[in-house]
Amino acid sequence: MNEQLRGPQILEPMQHDPARQALLDVRNEVAKAVVGQDATVTGMLIALLAQGHVLLEGVPGVAKTLLVRALSASLSLDTKRVQFTPDLMPGDVTGSLVYDSHTSGFSFREGPVFTNILLADEINRTPPKTQASLLEAMEERQVSVDGVSRPLPEPFLVAATQNPVEYEGTYPLPEAQLDRFLLKLTMPLPNRTEEMEVIRRHATGFSPRDLAGAGVRAVAGAQDLERARQAVANVAVEPEIIGYIVDLVRATRSAPSFQLGVSPRGATALLNTSRAWAWLSGRSFITPDDVKALALPCLRHRVALHPEAQMDGVRADDVLTSILASVPVPR
Repeated sequence: MNEQLRGPQILEPMQHDPARQALLDVRNEVAKAVVGQDATVTGMLIALLAQGHVLLEGVPGVAKTLLVRALSASLSLDTKRVQFTPDLMPGDVTGSLVYDSHTSGFSFREGPVFTNILLADEINRTPPKTQASLLEAMEERQVSVDGVSRPLPEPFLVAATQNPVEYEGTYPLPEAQLDRFLLKLTMPLPNRTEEMEVIRRHATGFSPRDLAGAGVRAVAGAQDLERARQAVANVAVEPEIIGYIVDLVRATRSAPSFQLGVSPRGATALLNTSRAWAWLSGRSFITPDDVKALALPCLRHRVALHPEAQMDGVRADDVLTSILASVPVPR
């Protein structure tokens, strides 16, 4: 699914950039704790650079939670985890007003959303009302309670995990919520070699609860991330690339298998993520291959299949791949 995002290669000579090297070093640190998910780590870095959020999907046990914790540790960012359950209330995420007997008044108690990276674990196991409590935080980067808006820390990223929707006890995320995620990254089961490495590490004493013991250390910080974001903003975008992105997005709206195509917000997201990927790859300009590399993770959750297509076993990724093959690529 995310093979094209595996470990950016330096395709074009570029002046050494300490911020870029620091972010590339993050992947090596995360690999000390997580085996075989390099593409997902790269996608998370792209989301941080593009100031977006990530939806991680995979079956239980593929290290979704461990990956987010290791990424936070290697970036020296604060992180908090919320286990989404059917009885979780919105105030349990955003915070709420509590009565203070000493002052005979109400004061605001911050929820776990006030952090740099919020791990929303199994977000599809809580009802829509609680899911929606994250909408303002994700879009506006603030929380409003009792008419008062409180800004969230910077940087801020929601890393939500979910199991595939065919599992029992889940609440599929509505389109409005899905559209707030910059990327949807699928985490596959490891191959035989990777799974053997996972078992070998556990056999020699690795503990997923002890990242320091695994050797994971901070190699970048918020300042590196801010410098990187400024550099990404300077990545050149030719008119032909803009036209290519628009053509791809418009093709999803006329695809027979889709009842809902990608919105202009999705086109903007594809542009921003392609810019970040180009910069990580060592280039100061976007190529069509950058757009292709991000098309699936950026668009797969912004489309909806017709029921007939679903019954025929058609997947959104299949249709998007067909569109990528049919839309002319600019030279």
